[in-house]
Amino acid sequence: MSLPARELSVEPSGDEPQTLRFNISPNGYPPYLIVSDQGPSGIMWDVMNLIAPRLGFNVEPVKIPRKRVDPMLADGYIDATPRTIEWTENPGDYLFTDPVVSVEEVFFFPKASELSYEHPTDLYGKIIVAHLGYVYPVLEPYFSDRRIRRFDVSRDRDLFTFVLHGDQFHAALADRLAGQWILKNEGLSDQFRTSSESISQFGFRFMLRKDRSKFADAFNKELVKIRENGELDGILSKYR
Repeated sequence: MSLPARELSVEPSGDEPQTLRFNISPNGYPPYLIVSDQGPSGIMWDVMNLIAPRLGFNVEPVKIPRKRVDPMLADGYIDATPRTIEWTENPGDYLFTDPVVSVEEVFFFPKASELSYEHPTDLYGKIIVAHLGYVYPVLEPYFSDRRIRRFDVSRDRDLFTFVLHGDQFHAALADRLAGQWILKNEGLSDQFRTSSESISQFGFRFMLRKDRSKFADAFNKELVKIRENGELDGILSKYR
C-alpha cells in the first residue's frame, strides 16, 4: 500500500472535487458495508456516497485489513472508516461523526422456541451461538462460569444454521440489522424472531483523523438534513 498522505478540507479548492479515501475493509460488514464484484454498497457506503459529494468530495473505496486501519487513518493514508466509539482502542485519538445508525446486539430465537430474553437469568443452562472473537461484556460473567454456555462460529451465516439444525443450541447472538440481512439473503427470515431487549446498543459512525473537525461538522449538518427529509430512511429501508 503506497497511498500518499494529504490534507482533507471542506474549503473550496477550485472546480475539481477532492477525493475521500474510505475504508470498506476486504470482507465488508453487511448490511453496513457490502463488498461484491458489482462494487461497494451498504448503509454506511450509501450514506457517505450521498453526503460526501455535497461537500465537494468523490469517494474512493479502499480495502484495508482491520489491524491496519487505525494507524493508516492516523497517518492520513485513508480519510474515514465506519466505526463505533466503543469498538475503538484509544478512541480519544480520533474524531467521530454523529451516529448514522444504531448497532444493536440481540438474540435470535427459532420461531418455535418459547425462550425470551429480558435478563441473563432467562438463559441459564442454555447454549448461545456467538461470533468467534467477539466480546459481550454484559454476558461475560455468565459465560465464564458457564451459567450460560457459548459456542463460537467464524462465519456469520453459521450463527443461524447451527441454531436451526442443532437441537442443543438455543439462540444466536448478533447485531439486529446484520442478522436480519443474513436471514433475508439465506431465505430464513420466517424461521427466527428477535428478542425485544438488546444486550448492547452503540452508535455506528464514521471515524476520522483528529484534525478533521471542519469535515465532521459539515458532515453532521448534512446528516441531520437527510434524517429529516427521509433520504436516510430510504437508504435504511433497502437493507432491512
